[in-house]
Amino acid sequence: MAILHITKDNYEELVLKAEKPVLLDFWATWCGPCRMVAPIVEQIAEEFVDVLVGKIDVDTEMELAASFRIVSIPTLIVMKDGKVANTAVGYRPKADILKLLGK
Repeated sequence: MAILHITKDNYEELVLKAEKPVLLDFWATWCGPCRMVAPIVEQIAEEFVDVLVGKIDVDTEMELAASFRIVSIPTLIVMKDGKVANTAVGYRPKADILKLLGK
């Protein structure tokens, strides 16, 4: 499944109302560890149809990042039923990200 680009305008519809778990990747173009985790996040989006994957650019979506109190990136957050289920900060290997998702 394609990666969703989450903004404050589509957040409620794509994340809060999602019937599947949502993996949110808070990132920025200038962030080295974000570029390292990006291919892993993309693999998960392609491999798992039972999970939605969204990316949130902290530079363009500052309000959304602030609402999650993002202070370091990359930050990965798993949302289930509109609530935060798991969080990880910094680069994580694929196995760790899958554990966040309960895989």
